[in-house]
Amino acid sequence: MTRGKKLLRVLAGEAMDVPPVWVMRQAGRYLPEYRATREKAGDFLSLCYTPELAAEVTLQPIRRFGFDAAILFADILLVPQALGADLWFVTGEGPRLSTVTTPADLAALKPAEAIHETLAPVYETVRILARELPGETALIGFAGAPWTVATYMIAGRGTPDQGPAHRLKEEDRPTFEALLALITEATIEYLSCQIAAGAEVVKLFDSWAGSLEGADFTAYTLKPAARIIAALKARHPGIPVIAFPREAGKNYVGFARNTGADCVALDNSVDAAWAAAHVQKDGCVQGNLAPVHMVTGGQALIDETRRIRDAFSGGPHVFNLGHGITPDADPDNVQLMLDTLRNG
Repeated sequence: MTRGKKLLRVLAGEAMDVPPVWVMRQAGRYLPEYRATREKAGDFLSLCYTPELAAEVTLQPIRRFGFDAAILFADILLVPQALGADLWFVTGEGPRLSTVTTPADLAALKPAEAIHETLAPVYETVRILARELPGETALIGFAGAPWTVATYMIAGRGTPDQGPAHRLKEEDRPTFEALLALITEATIEYLSCQIAAGAEVVKLFDSWAGSLEGADFTAYTLKPAARIIAALKARHPGIPVIAFPREAGKNYVGFARNTGADCVALDNSVDAAWAAAHVQKDGCVQGNLAPVHMVTGGQALIDETRRIRDAFSGGPHVFNLGHGITPDADPDNVQLMLDTLRNG
């Protein structure tokens, strides 16, 4: 079935009248079945590290909606934890980490190749999914991109402007760049093991790429992505990679060509017609429906779904949101999107 999977065909360059579709964070709090499984797990990290439960929540949206791809349920901050950072979640506030801001903090982290003992349960989740997913459904593995992961490791939490990471970058660039290099090598190791376990596609999430400009964007978003993609393709010839430098704006142009990515995911701040003319010319694009439509629904959702589908109809396109689906989304609106996309 692998050769017939819609996502893999489009990532290989095929344009389809009805593009393959999946949704970022499609396994999540907007689904009652997810909330029930999360309660069974006890806490978020236990859910991530219990393969049977992580596989279950990955499969739930496939059963409900029949998406063309499943994305592994995990978290981008598992890699920092595997490198030796302390990680915990504060209810209602999100993740917290021990910080890395000095050469001594950096020296206390583990080498990249030491992450696998901690992350072994994630690889087992991938193996379960490879066995249990429907034959037509592609399996996507993922990791956070080095810049985005570094912003959390430096600040110890999410921040509105990634200020602590920018300050370290300016005040102690050797430590900053050494941290990015370590994360880059750990990401290669992590994604390589996901592929070995059965992931057919991998995605690199650079959620905070938009806060980098000019030479910094090239050095800390584009070049690490190129390094990771080249290493993965050397180890696993033919593996497709989706890159998501969120809010990259004009830097989306040429990103696939300059990194080797097979597909560039677009946030919803860029116009689909512009992206079709300037980004899709280099290959597959993914996105870019605004997640708010999964909350509000109605005719606006129908119209936007059709507009984006039509804008990208001249080339390979994976239909998706411009960012992750939100906890207040209505599952009925997800179904309306799918019905509109698939039935005209």
